[in-house]
Amino acid sequence: MADFLLTGAISNAVNVPSLTAEEARRIRPYITLAEQLGSFAGQLTESGITEVAVEYEGAIAELNVKPLTAIVLTALLSPQLASVNMVNAAVICRDRDIRVSETRRAEPGDYQTLIRVVVTPNGPPAERRPREVSGTLFGGDKPRLVSVENIPLEAELGGNMLFVRNLDKPGFIGALGQTMGAASVNIATFHLGRIAPGQDAICLVEIDQPLTSALLDAVRGLPNVIQVKSLRF
Repeated sequence: MADFLLTGAISNAVNVPSLTAEEARRIRPYITLAEQLGSFAGQLTESGITEVAVEYEGAIAELNVKPLTAIVLTALLSPQLASVNMVNAAVICRDRDIRVSETRRAEPGDYQTLIRVVVTPNGPPAERRPREVSGTLFGGDKPRLVSVENIPLEAELGGNMLFVRNLDKPGFIGALGQTMGAASVNIATFHLGRIAPGQDAICLVEIDQPLTSALLDAVRGLPNVIQVKSLRF
């Protein structure tokens, strides 16, 4: 316990992954990123979960990632389970028949370092499509989302976020901005991504205050909107 409080090292623990002081120092910049990715995936998942895949690519794959996987699982399950933590997250997954896999690829892809979380939800076949979210570090310690649902999207997460999935049609951005303005909601940042012109698109907006249920319903009522979620980080 003293080593953990002083240096972040964990040794000989029964229910927490072991971690040396040097390993703790090296993974520290990734902790917020892992928490954000797990939380993002958990808040977007509206049903039970059958499988979670956590993939580490590039520089992060060379580190001890066991604690980061525990952080991802904890943040992922937190929207549904208030009692989940790093100690019991893996046990809860096993008890609920949620398969957890951890993959490392040392060779970098588009980014020097990357964490990808893929969640397979339960439910009818049409709803079992895997949900993906990926992130990296800018400047060595600044978390950024770089992909959502396999759609490229670079975004920094703030405290209050609006997630919208829509068809990429003219007029959507203007209609969304007008709806926010009419409700006196200030937009801090605005991020867009799409598969291809006219196909599925994602909008991720940072706002200055939480959204009301009435405003969320108004956004859902806009033309070509498929899904709307209010996210908190």
